[in-house]
Amino acid sequence: VGLVYMFNLIVGTGALTMPKAFATAGWLVSLVLLMFLGFMSYMTTTFVVEAMAAANAQLRWKRMEKHKDDEDEDSSSGVSDSDVLLRDSYERAETRPILSVQRRGSPNIFEITERVEMGQMASMFFNKVGVNLFYFCIIIYLYGDLAIYAAAVPVSLMQVTCSAIGNHSCNVGDGTKYNDTDKCWGPIRRIDAYRLYLAAFTLLLGPFTFFNVQKTKYLQIVTSLMRWIAFILMIILALIRISRGQAEGHPSMAQLSGIRNLFGVCVYSFMCQHSLPSLITPISKKRHVNKLVLLDYILILAFYSLLSFTAIYCFRNDSLMDMYTLNFTNCDIISIAFIRYFLGLFPVFTISTNFPIIAVTLRNNWKTLFHREGGTYPWLVDRIVFPAITLVPPVLVAFCTHDLESLVGITGAYAGNGIQYLIPAFLAYCSRKDTQLVFGSGALNKHRSPFHHTFWIVFVLIWGFSCFVFVTANIVLSESKF
Repeated sequence: VGLVYMFNLIVGTGALTMPKAFATAGWLVSLVLLMFLGFMSYMTTTFVVEAMAAANAQLRWKRMEKHKDDEDEDSSSGVSDSDVLLRDSYERAETRPILSVQRRGSPNIFEITERVEMGQMASMFFNKVGVNLFYFCIIIYLYGDLAIYAAAVPVSLMQVTCSAIGNHSCNVGDGTKYNDTDKCWGPIRRIDAYRLYLAAFTLLLGPFTFFNVQKTKYLQIVTSLMRWIAFILMIILALIRISRGQAEGHPSMAQLSGIRNLFGVCVYSFMCQHSLPSLITPISKKRHVNKLVLLDYILILAFYSLLSFTAIYCFRNDSLMDMYTLNFTNCDIISIAFIRYFLGLFPVFTISTNFPIIAVTLRNNWKTLFHREGGTYPWLVDRIVFPAITLVPPVLVAFCTHDLESLVGITGAYAGNGIQYLIPAFLAYCSRKDTQLVFGSGALNKHRSPFHHTFWIVFVLIWGFSCFVFVTANIVLSESKF
């Protein structure tokens, strides 16, 4: 079940922008980069699992030290027999299994039984500057996420409901390129319709940022079900069109100009490291967790390849939309109106359920970043200022641009790069140093990464930093040419 959750988490909205990125970069370059970035993501996933095990061991060790201190205090001050009996019964029920494991030096000290989130691991293993940089990276990533969500819903609604020539729902996927200044309904332009939808989206879902979002289990189940129906429908419809000889796609082998966006989209589409503590901890038998996660990654790689290859061979490069679902709102592709509208509006349903959860997560991260030990926030700051600084920036970004491919690309290439490569590598390195310091060089972490040689950490760090440089240089050169 944990691995199904991981599959659902990784295969999300980012996958919908992948076909366009594949077409722009060329099929061979795209496939090689997708496989390489999938491998890199798997490696850093094993780093996070190793750091989780080290964090669990440290927490157990601290509890053991505290227990010893309590025992010393009890022995120095006279304790009655009834107190000893009470404490002994409590120890048998709660504490002794953990302590007995530790006293024997069993490898079970590294068992992952407590959920230790990435923020907590950062505060355990990093210094103050490292912790602040970690939160900065997470916050930028979540802002990017919210901006993508805030743009994707109005774009889908605009594309499906606007009518430029006759019934637009029948020609949105036929390769016709529309300008933002084209008419939508009467005097209202397409960009006006987009902004109206954005305003409605903000007014409907924005208020959730000011409250807590709880009990979303059934919403998430419905969202996952809809996502799978949509993805399978798109693959089947594209395969049917290809088998009938109606395919229009002639993708090139390599176009280096498209690599920047493809890199960002792929990094964004393999993102799961920040959610691993919630996914891995509840799994009861973790003995082969790294092998099972590898299987998950192979399946995800196959799924992304299938989705993207069917897309680039089914549709012409210039007709592929930023949001792939919109290519299926053409009557020539599918004649059943319900399926056309279901696929066209699919991002609206799924993203709308995730937006409040991401917004509340970002708001809480802001609070944690500025929190001082023992201090509380005034009501105005707690209930108004933090939600406002969470909601306003992504809505402003969405108001200024609805270029989803660029939004996903930049979010993945910068903040995603930090979360997926740099933070896990530093966590693995610092947790190994701390483990050696506390438990000695003989302690073996049972969940240590298969890539446990220091070379791999150095390789990931060099790769992560060089990606920052490459993407920035690419953006600067593209802008100067333009």
